[in-house]
Amino acid sequence: MSITVRIDEDIAHLAMDDGKANAINPDWMADFVAKFDEAESGAKAIILSGREGVFSGGFDLKWLAAEGAARSGELLDQASRMLIKIYGSRVPVIAACNGHAIAMGAFLLLACDTRIGAKGAFRYGANETINNMNLPVFAVELPKARLDGRKLTQALIQSQLYEPAEALDVGYIDILVDAEQVMETAKAQAELLSKLAGRAYGANKLAVRKPTLDRIEAAIGTY
Repeated sequence: MSITVRIDEDIAHLAMDDGKANAINPDWMADFVAKFDEAESGAKAIILSGREGVFSGGFDLKWLAAEGAARSGELLDQASRMLIKIYGSRVPVIAACNGHAIAMGAFLLLACDTRIGAKGAFRYGANETINNMNLPVFAVELPKARLDGRKLTQALIQSQLYEPAEALDVGYIDILVDAEQVMETAKAQAELLSKLAGRAYGANKLAVRKPTLDRIEAAIGTY
């Protein structure tokens, strides 16, 4: 299976690995949400990881070519709900990103609380303008909330893709380590954050993030 969940001592590990680019389509998102619900209900922190070399390359281009014209609204609504679930989760969500995070993969990364990135020949960013695509609301609101505001024109309108050190500066990731240290660092962060009071963590996250969550939710059904 492309998404698996394992819970060990209050830490859930949600692993994405389809053997390729972790391409995102409606079936993938339905499976992800089910696995995320399982992780959230059984753990005090969640680690979300990709496969070696790629966190996620974004939406499934084969699905878009076959179904996108007729079902693009469904796809964006489903993506919005998935990102709301992650960004508004009551538990800490830590991303172990040991590879590329492009387009929808970058927005998935931005929805996580603490993001660990790997040094290497990887790229982070939103390439929608390059691909002549309009940015959906979540693709504007999450970068506005998480990225350096001075870089939004470059990052979103001009489709700049960033190497890991640049991604750290812009705000796609919080911590940059050698590739072999990504999971170890993510586990240490998960253990640390899992000890925070759960009720307060969730309440304070919602207090800070509610305006962004509300704007993403308000766009559902309008695509």
